[in-house]
Amino acid sequence: MAQDAGYDGVSDKDLLARHVEGDPDAFGEIVRRHRDRLWAVALRTLGDREEAADAVQDALVSAYRAAHTFRGQSAVTTWLHRITVNACLDRARKADSRKTAPVDDTERLEQLLEPHESASAPAERNDVQRQLFEALGTLPHDQRAALVLVDMQGYPVAEAARILDVPTGTVKSRCARGRARLLPLLAHLRPEGTGHGKEPGVGRNRVEGTSVPPATGASRGSPEDAGPSDSAVVKGGGGRA
Repeated sequence: MAQDAGYDGVSDKDLLARHVEGDPDAFGEIVRRHRDRLWAVALRTLGDREEAADAVQDALVSAYRAAHTFRGQSAVTTWLHRITVNACLDRARKADSRKTAPVDDTERLEQLLEPHESASAPAERNDVQRQLFEALGTLPHDQRAALVLVDMQGYPVAEAARILDVPTGTVKSRCARGRARLLPLLAHLRPEGTGHGKEPGVGRNRVEGTSVPPATGASRGSPEDAGPSDSAVVKGGGGRA
């Protein structure tokens, strides 16, 4: 778009600095670049479109307000993901007392898919989606967040550790415990004839055992996970920076 042309070649770090210095459009460009990936992480962590949208808004408000605290010790995208995951975990904890199964019927599942995908997705794929989100919903929040980043979004363990602000060993442990809990729930989804922990080419973060099957079309920044528009981003609140 023409309004973004002036930021071609400008790094995220420089954009954040321009925002702090008073550039009224710099933060909007950061949002444009990273919104889809933040949305995908939030959606798969919370399993609810409305909660995910609110979490992303909370996170972006926090980032907008806390930009002056950024010291460049990590990439801007890592910093944004950390704020987003924290906002998701805050919302998940608050919702625990009133929350039932995260995806307990077809209507709830359809809310997790973009209209063009749900209209064309075969019934069996919808059923896999349903079982995946139901199984993820049984995990503790920290294990679910780690598995979403590593197994569903494809982040290396080291990057997931930076996002979650924990040691890499903690991420590995959370993933291992989460996979162990999911194994009896998702084992029937594994391809026939793959054996136990022997699937070739599943992903760079695979370990022996099992991993969470990726959500339909799951990839960082995939179009079907496109989130709320820029104009709907800032409405108040804020997760932890």
